[in-house]
Amino acid sequence: QVMEGEPYYHFTHRGTRQRALSRHWGWNMRLTREPKVLWFEQQTLKRRTKRSANVVPTDPWFHKQWYMNNDINPDLNILTAWSKGYTGLGVVLTILDDGIEKDHPDLAANYDPLASYDFNSNDPDPQPRYDAGDENRHGTRCAGVVAAAANNRICGAGVAYNAKVGGVRMLDGAITDMEEALALSLRPQHIHIYSASWGPQDDGRTVDGPGVLATKAFYKGVTQGRGGLGSIFIWASGNGGINYDNCNCDGYANSIHTLAVGSVLAGGQRPRYSEGCSAILTTTYSSRATSQEQIVTTDLHHGCTDKHMGSSASTPLATGIIALALEANPALTWRDLQHLVVRASSPTPLGAEDWAVNGVGRRVSHHYGYGLLDAGLLVEMAKVWTGTWPQRSCSVKGLYTPRNIGSKLTISTDVSSCLGSTGHIRSLEHVQAELSLSYSRRGDLEITLTSPMGTTSTLVTVRPYDTSHQGYKDWTFMSTHFWDENPNGTWTLRLENKGDAFNTVPSLPPPGLLTSFILHLHGTEEDTSARRWAAPATEQCLRRDTRGACQECGSSLYAHQRSCLSYCPPHYYGRTQRAATTTATATRVCASCHPFCYTCQGASANNCTSCPPARTLDEVTHSCPPV
Repeated sequence: QVMEGEPYYHFTHRGTRQRALSRHWGWNMRLTREPKVLWFEQQTLKRRTKRSANVVPTDPWFHKQWYMNNDINPDLNILTAWSKGYTGLGVVLTILDDGIEKDHPDLAANYDPLASYDFNSNDPDPQPRYDAGDENRHGTRCAGVVAAAANNRICGAGVAYNAKVGGVRMLDGAITDMEEALALSLRPQHIHIYSASWGPQDDGRTVDGPGVLATKAFYKGVTQGRGGLGSIFIWASGNGGINYDNCNCDGYANSIHTLAVGSVLAGGQRPRYSEGCSAILTTTYSSRATSQEQIVTTDLHHGCTDKHMGSSASTPLATGIIALALEANPALTWRDLQHLVVRASSPTPLGAEDWAVNGVGRRVSHHYGYGLLDAGLLVEMAKVWTGTWPQRSCSVKGLYTPRNIGSKLTISTDVSSCLGSTGHIRSLEHVQAELSLSYSRRGDLEITLTSPMGTTSTLVTVRPYDTSHQGYKDWTFMSTHFWDENPNGTWTLRLENKGDAFNTVPSLPPPGLLTSFILHLHGTEEDTSARRWAAPATEQCLRRDTRGACQECGSSLYAHQRSCLSYCPPHYYGRTQRAATTTATATRVCASCHPFCYTCQGASANNCTSCPPARTLDEVTHSCPPV
């Protein structure tokens, strides 16, 4: 009898193989004709595999993916997110760029034609145009960072390797406001995330942003996309650092509707090309300081590369991490995600001279926003996040008569008019300063904004290559540095000539004139600073040895060196260790692979699942002989 109390019985027959892989046709036909047998099924062997703690992909280049394989500390903590079961499944994203090689063997399985279009040629096929210099490789590289397939023996693994990815070909030719708007509003009920690693020229002298139609597309996306939860727009801060550019002069990166991403080197240093500004919310890795492997991804002609870098690498990394968070909680709004990113970013490993503490105690930088994005923390917080209260906005006119700027000008603005109105805000999110001014040499001006809680944010730094006489005309600067602060009180705007003090041009009223200043506050009536997050107690070590190494962890975690992990990193595999006494419980530990293995399922040299450099996997013997 198979189950007590149930009429199911197991019989064996001498005329059939006892452990067959397929059914015996003859005996099945005989039993079918037997009227007293109501139901039968010949038992055949089923193939089953153990679900171990080895979440590390077996792709041949994963050992080069230093930013997520535990080679550096801290990395982006992506293995932790994977170990919790989040790989981007169910999330759809598109790369707005120069096309995507949709038949690339590491992208084809995840390619989504409904998230794709070619606005350069006006057809549904986003395949890039090939030329001698492979100039249209950018989109394919960005796509691979986010969503290259895993465990397929090709290249490396994308951050969200089970997400669906499409490509929009729009940058291989002339581009108009209309085409940008079409791309930004492509199938907003199907596509969840739009990732863009482009913008106006990073030459240190351009001030430009989206036109009327693209601006409308952003707004429509966040208010109506994803069934009203809002489309997610991830944007690169830019690579204009070498030209002293500032991403607050980029109207895409500094939009409240986009999430701007900064860049950092593996050692925590700021790259020379990195472009900072007060609109950056978070940061991911972009490259290494040396000529070693940079970011691993797919390349044209079905190839792989480990030379992708810049903000075009950091932005897709952030896109993939945010896809993991959306899988963890598909009900997150576009603003929820920004709140979570602020809280899941850590300033600790990142070096900069401008780190400051804002009015609610968070460290923030113009180069890195709130710090390095932690994928494991982001998905944990996303799972339990409850929706942010509705957005409220209030605008205050800060100037009623034009003022001469001179070498320095200070304007104070009280926002008490927002109290008691429908725009009353308890906790800030984005703050915008909309300015119109003339100046003989625009790039000499440094502009700062100070909140009532004492946080000073630099809206634009000196840009020595910006010699324009045009000043700023209704230009909107944005800062995220006041996040969760209470806006009530007096705000202070300062404009100062930090270039040539004798900078004047006879055709302009010397030395410059501020003609308009409007302060736009965006936030919520909720006290979001009161939200607290505590890591689950199960992540704590329950027992340590005399040297401090963890010997036992709570829940289903694995003891590894001094920590408790939900996975075992490269060079280790998960195993259950027998208890030393009959009264003790068995513990899970990360045990060492054989030195020839990069990842493994056991300690033997024949338990390898992938290999380190200079070795290649023999799929018959599961070993890693030298190349």
